[in-house]
Amino acid sequence: MESIYIKARAKINLNLEIVGKREDNYHNLSSVFQKINLYDELYIQKTETDDIEIQSNILTLNNKENIIYQAYVALKQKYKNITGVKVILNKKIPMQAGLAGGSTDCASFLIGMNRLFDLKLSKQEIENIGKNLGADVVPCFYQGAIIAEGIGEIITPICTNLKYYLVIIKPEISCNTKEMFQKIDENKAIDQPNNSQKIRQAYEQNQLEQIADNLYNVFENVIEEKSTIQKLKEELTEQGALR
Repeated sequence: MESIYIKARAKINLNLEIVGKREDNYHNLSSVFQKINLYDELYIQKTETDDIEIQSNILTLNNKENIIYQAYVALKQKYKNITGVKVILNKKIPMQAGLAGGSTDCASFLIGMNRLFDLKLSKQEIENIGKNLGADVVPCFYQGAIIAEGIGEIITPICTNLKYYLVIIKPEISCNTKEMFQKIDENKAIDQPNNSQKIRQAYEQNQLEQIADNLYNVFENVIEEKSTIQKLKEELTEQGALR
């Protein structure tokens, strides 16, 4: 095999709760993740070089800060049989939208490299590599609905065959995840629900309205553009959306 094509699917958080802060300054989370049919495209091709070349339709991603580059370096340090590769990344997932665009690209790249170079990485081995690259990477290895806890590395699959349609709106605002966590730390009075198990039960019982009743994102408590988000919710509800 000389090349591989992979769809890197986005995810949504049906709830996002912060349940504590760790000594290493990471936050322990509780969240229900769901992969969706919006995806980036990755084309990975072996080259005769000894490095990685990244080409993307988003020019700012064609550099060594890209998490795909970091994943390549991590693999290359451990597996000496890896040669150079060329990665063509067709970005479709909006950036800074909470859809794990970078994390799912990273997870898909690791999966692709495992196949392309026949690394024979086990599920646990590939997740350990992903965990060290980003908090959202491990959940992106899973295709169905899951509960993600800890910093995202503790996974509980949800048994469900529920299918539904959703509308994704990306307004002309962006949220920096690091800044959002800092604002949460500064605001000690946020009273959060514990909805992960409620959503899990709703999935298992195919209760879409119960899922909608338990949607929650802690970042909405501190986002500056809260009125914009609220207006969008109201407009969607008026058009018949569940919330």
